[in-house]
Amino acid sequence: MMTYRFRLGLAALFLAPVTCVWAAAANDAYIAGYAAAMLKHDLKLDMPTLTVKDGVITLPAADLADRERAEAVGILSTIPGVAAVKVAEITSEQATEAAAITGTEAVATADSLILPTGLLPSGHLFKPLLADPRWAHFSAAYRNYQSNNFDGRDIASVSFGETIPFYRANYGHSSAQWETGIQAGVFSDFNLGASSSDLVNTDFIASLYSSVRAGQFSAFGRLFHQSSHLGDEFLLRKVNTKFERVNLSYEGADLKLSYELPYGVRIYGGGAGLFHTEPSALKTWSAQYGIEFRSPWRFELANMRPIIAADIKNYEENDWSTDISARAGVEFDNLQVMGRKLQVMVEYFNGFTPSGQFYKDKVEYVGLGAHYHF
Repeated sequence: MMTYRFRLGLAALFLAPVTCVWAAAANDAYIAGYAAAMLKHDLKLDMPTLTVKDGVITLPAADLADRERAEAVGILSTIPGVAAVKVAEITSEQATEAAAITGTEAVATADSLILPTGLLPSGHLFKPLLADPRWAHFSAAYRNYQSNNFDGRDIASVSFGETIPFYRANYGHSSAQWETGIQAGVFSDFNLGASSSDLVNTDFIASLYSSVRAGQFSAFGRLFHQSSHLGDEFLLRKVNTKFERVNLSYEGADLKLSYELPYGVRIYGGGAGLFHTEPSALKTWSAQYGIEFRSPWRFELANMRPIIAADIKNYEENDWSTDISARAGVEFDNLQVMGRKLQVMVEYFNGFTPSGQFYKDKVEYVGLGAHYHF
């Protein structure tokens, strides 16, 4: 039987968005009318068909001069409730046609994303890595391991984390932006096969980050700390065995670059280096890269869209062998909490486990998880 902690976390993931759906739809309609009125009053621009989805305004800008674009973005980003302004290289007529096509959104053609600036702004310049097992977010998953080298075959995994921007600003009058903030997460594994669903391992990750975005290009760099701890129940069961606990702890720096291609495809890649490691023999370098697909088309019946992602890592510590994490499922546009959408995905992993205390163990698992990503 699953632990009370895991059941509580899983219930919160599914129940929280129910209270937010109606409010989000009503707010979008309010923002659309407010935005059109402000553009008409302040800039004498007639745009009655502005598209607003989840607080994101799509501005058809093909027929606007550069100065008009900058002024319009500045005005729209000050409207309460606006999460971002997307500048689309289409005309007002094309925007009207796109909005009339079921399941098609004008945002699919947007080439610039302008987010609110200042202290504690909403949104993020760098999108989350959907298949990265150690990207900080809220999730709950069941995983079936294909071997017993991870203290059992049936594992419940939960994560609690967030990326919080402290400050964001523009680069001059261009559409390029930068931000800085913190990212932190807790990742825990529970052995469902044990009599009390033992807590096996918990990893803590905390970092200071900075990110930039210019059009479809974005970058994310951080200084981070990670420490890994075994659960008390797990240690009590292993006290008379030869299991050797490792005091795994280190600091590091990494950089990831991302580019968003047409039709919802995204590619990314980067690397990391460790310092102040324990054990001291832990090797320094690693690489990470991957590809994602978030469909620009959705199934209107359930307001959901397909998503597929693959994340690959290579560690010097493991002789540059390949660790692959793959996930596929659906994202629900109408189940949101604070701009985070519910994603339900099947997952597959093959490689050296991301659970810190077991980093020398090679594992393979399949699973099903619920995740909240923006």
